Amino acid sequence: MKIVVTGGLGFIGSHTVVELQNEGFEVVAIDNLSNSSESVLDGIEKITGKKPIFEKMDLRDKASVQNFFTKHRDIDGVIHFAASKAVGESVENPLLYYENNINALVYVLQELKEIPSANFIFSSSCTVYGQAEKMPITEDASIQPAISPYGNTKQIGEEIISDVAKVTNINSILLRYFNPIGSHPSAEIGELPLGVPQNLVPFITQTAIGLREKLSVFGNDYPTPDGTAVRDYIHVVDLAKAHVVALQRLLNKQNSEKVETFNLGTGTGSSVLEVIRAFEKVSGQKLNYQIVGRREGDVVEAYANTRKANTVLGWKAQSSLEESLASAWKWEQKIRDHK
Repeated sequence: MKIVVTGGLGFIGSHTVVELQNEGFEVVAIDNLSNSSESVLDGIEKITGKKPIFEKMDLRDKASVQNFFTKHRDIDGVIHFAASKAVGESVENPLLYYENNINALVYVLQELKEIPSANFIFSSSCTVYGQAEKMPITEDASIQPAISPYGNTKQIGEEIISDVAKVTNINSILLRYFNPIGSHPSAEIGELPLGVPQNLVPFITQTAIGLREKLSVFGNDYPTPDGTAVRDYIHVVDLAKAHVVALQRLLNKQNSEKVETFNLGTGTGSSVLEVIRAFEKVSGQKLNYQIVGRREGDVVEAYANTRKANTVLGWKAQSSLEESLASAWKWEQKIRDHK
């Protein structure tokens, strides 16, 4: 079966391509390389023994999207990762986020609705919940007003998919991730942020390796046990495997609705300071960090109730926070050795 993975050379996309190929799927990866590198293809090939078909393409170019789907009519599903994903950057440059995250989604869905058995998996986010009223967050928690343009693009994306499902043959699963971290245990692929990292763990590993002078901890006055923000950190390989399980659910027509939603997390919240201490433990490195003011767009805490994914999908996160951080550190050391 042939599956299209948009953003297929990105952090989560590349790990999902690996898991799909391990399960015998033929994969066509699309990426515009705005936040990834073509060398990721070599890492995927080293792990799986096979290089996916790759199309360098910007999904904001409607004609290119039309041409691609004309060429690849025989696909069985699309897993849609391609999007800009930094909360802080979205606050500073909202139009980039609306153009990239909404237009690309619309153009893909316009083509997909012409394909008879259209299965679509959407890379959504726990940011759709805004600051949820209670923890842990369940899938039926009310959707609060988005705190960032990035979060808003995920809310709008989900609404678009739900509207389209009512009038087309597209079956969809929305996967709301919490905080993906880590890298493949082989250290052949991992998180490769271009420029200054926007996420905590790559900033930690880059500080530990000496690439960044110090790590900024945004706020220590939150109403949490140690005053720092709390998140649910999930190993990227666990996350990637959930996409394969969700895809198989659609392919086997086991979905109970046209659009289903699942939280993907570990179910455990960890504060920024807890993550720092866990990293110091597994790496043996002392981190240079400083407390600075809160960052706009950040919620106080967010961690998942994963019962629905555990029972309905039969999927559960396997890796601990320490295992995830150890894999991120192994990857950081490898890429610095190669530079």
